[in-house]
Amino acid sequence: MKTTIARAAFGLVMIAATTAPAFAQAGERARYDMSNPPWSRPGYRLAGAGVPVLFPELRNTPRGRAFVMPNFDANGDGRINRREADDANREFARIAGPRRDRFDWDAYGRDPRGYRGGTTVVETTTTWDRGAMRNYGFRQTPRGATLTLQEDVLFRTDSAVLRPGAIEKLRPLARYLRGNPGVRVAIDGFTDSRGSDAHNQDLSERRAASVRQAFDDMDVVRARFSVVGHGERQPVATNATVTGMRLNRRVEVTLLGQRADRF
Repeated sequence: MKTTIARAAFGLVMIAATTAPAFAQAGERARYDMSNPPWSRPGYRLAGAGVPVLFPELRNTPRGRAFVMPNFDANGDGRINRREADDANREFARIAGPRRDRFDWDAYGRDPRGYRGGTTVVETTTTWDRGAMRNYGFRQTPRGATLTLQEDVLFRTDSAVLRPGAIEKLRPLARYLRGNPGVRVAIDGFTDSRGSDAHNQDLSERRAASVRQAFDDMDVVRARFSVVGHGERQPVATNATVTGMRLNRRVEVTLLGQRADRF
């Protein structure tokens, strides 16, 4: 059911309440898939340990349930856990503003440019830059279109904190993902062989998570990502040279099921 729901994009723009100007200043916001409405299906319901945590507007309304399942079921198991519920609540709070109980799903869905229910609209930029995407140098892999980001682009040595310029490097990709809400993403972190296995594994995981957090901060729904750290495994070059070690310290981002030649 989830796969069917998530195929076609029916973009919704994020909004901000007039009483919360910080939202209006936030700029570009996420788009959410609400196609193939499951509320039309008999017996449709949410399941999972996170369901009681959901706002009543999400848990107890057909449109709310349709908002949650295709967009926040991060592991694709057809259930909502506590973390996924927290993510859904946070995003819905941004959309609906302080009066969630008065949120008009119908009006919101009819106007793809924004909800007009007495709130300030924040437009979503979904036009992606083909030139910028081409500059990433995607290559075709069995999983999809993959780009490699070297350590010196993203991080300082032995750190998982993104450099100031790293966000700008990721911004064109975030814009593409907002404009193509059906695309799922794998983020894989790798290190060289210096240090212990445990240290390298931990560093690779934290670096991959930092990249995912950057996309989350740019309003790409975190449920779309899988994040894995591989440590020093799967080197692409020898660890016997400085150049080889530099190539092995990397984060790979894969647009699952996408063709590299599209870019």
